[in-house]
Amino acid sequence: MAHQEDTKRAKDNSSKVKLDNNDASRISEDDSELTRMTRYNDGSVKLRNPNIELMDQDILYHLALGSGSHDLHEMFGDVKFVCMGGTPKRMETFAHFIMEEIGYKLPAGTQLQDISAFSYRYSMYKVGPVLSISHGMGVPSVGILLHELIKLMYHAKVKDPIFVRIGTCGGIGVEGGTVVITEDAYDGLLRNSYELAILGKIVHRPAILDKRLVRELKSLATHDDPYETITGKTMCTYDFYEGQGRLDGAFCEFTETDKMAYLEKLRDFGVVNIEMECTIFAALTHYAGIKAAIICVTLLDRLKGDQVMAPKEVMNEWQQRPQILVSRLIKKHLAQMGHLKSLASTPSSIKSPRRFKLVQQESEAHE
Repeated sequence: MAHQEDTKRAKDNSSKVKLDNNDASRISEDDSELTRMTRYNDGSVKLRNPNIELMDQDILYHLALGSGSHDLHEMFGDVKFVCMGGTPKRMETFAHFIMEEIGYKLPAGTQLQDISAFSYRYSMYKVGPVLSISHGMGVPSVGILLHELIKLMYHAKVKDPIFVRIGTCGGIGVEGGTVVITEDAYDGLLRNSYELAILGKIVHRPAILDKRLVRELKSLATHDDPYETITGKTMCTYDFYEGQGRLDGAFCEFTETDKMAYLEKLRDFGVVNIEMECTIFAALTHYAGIKAAIICVTLLDRLKGDQVMAPKEVMNEWQQRPQILVSRLIKKHLAQMGHLKSLASTPSSIKSPRRFKLVQQESEAHE
């Protein structure tokens, strides 16, 4: 009897191993197919849109750039990291911070310039291999920016860039000031995907982030950090008030009891924070075959309240915490590539003054 049970257990284990191996093989095939569709042989970004190659020029009007008006390869070909955050001020601050961290030197008499100033929408600063860009608030704003940034990577022939979103969020059972690295992104219905209506049809794209990048970022948090760094599930909403179960919006048709029951449900599901961008950020970067990560700092624990009450100076310090973690990642990778001590500035290159003026006018026309 015991022998029969051992034999059965061995068969079960063997079946499980085969299943695991099949899953691993399928995942490997999926990754290979994604790489084929999103990369050229030299590793540079390939678009999943054949129309772009047929265009005379591609105007990235929300960035005030264009493939006919600027030499995008000369300007951005050395980019390795694309860092995004909500506000122009935060990303200007990050640009100066990362410049000091990686030892990047500007030519004498020059200063950091907002490359996309003429767009009046997003702000973008280039610090050697690092782009620091504001993405605004919410899914639509991030989506517009990502489409144009991914196209920018294509025109600039950038090889294997890493995208990182640096943000703020509300914690679920997590104290204010905690750094959260997103493992998986979910929408308000707890679906691990981004939903979009295209030509009258609903399309779902998986909201997948790079797991190895998550583990690498977590490993860069140290015991000396005077705050906690955790990983967990993040929920994305289309709204700051009702969509996040707040009681203090202009409208509210649920009770405190309803809200707490919902937040407890989220915590039981493994959600540790709520923000307004993760699903589209994860979905579009994954669809483009780009390694990406999301790092946010919590401004409050939603189980204890709805309004952000921390003093401004405290929040300013908290918002530096994700930036510190990202700087560790960037310095580690640049050191591995041998680039950390050899950074030199590259001036922006306007290829066609006439077309540059057209890009500027096109951008202004869409205000």
